Amino acid sequence: MFVMEMWLRSAVAPTPLGAIGVVWGERGIVHTWLHAATPDQARAQVRRTFPGAVESTPSAEVAAALDEISALLEGEARDLGRIALDMTVVPEFDRRVYEAARSIPPGSTMTYGEIAGALGEEPMRARDVGVALARNPFAPIVPCHRVVAAGGKLGGYSAPGGTATKRHLLEIEGAAIVAPPMQPGLFD
Repeated sequence: MFVMEMWLRSAVAPTPLGAIGVVWGERGIVHTWLHAATPDQARAQVRRTFPGAVESTPSAEVAAALDEISALLEGEARDLGRIALDMTVVPEFDRRVYEAARSIPPGSTMTYGEIAGALGEEPMRARDVGVALARNPFAPIVPCHRVVAAGGKLGGYSAPGGTATKRHLLEIEGAAIVAPPMQPGLFD
């Protein structure tokens, strides 16, 4: 990790979906873990990835970010685009994908292909967009759950709970979701 861990701070806070772990430094938030069931699980995730981060009381900016995240997860339309993120170690393509995803308002979606197109990339880069979002260290500040497959189908979701969690996040925000096609039964 290229981030100077001795300057990193961490905290854990409750949300409507469980505990969130957050690590931040001088330039902004470095990483979040949204889907921890308990505060202890969130702390363990933080320690595994950033063993040198010191747990402390959130700064005013981080506390405000945690309040905004919690409000969003309670169903309030919130724009998390103003939250400062430290993307120093994020690859350039991923950074561009995350910036595009941050422009999607709550309750709306874009497809992987639309993100690729917005970046001026070939449509075949849609898969690369998905790979970048699977590595997203800033969920839900970078709302990867708002990026769906062609035709509005959910596509993948790498967080615990998979597409069920993605669907739940989109439902909280009031997004239109295309139901998965019904699979024929054995006797249909």
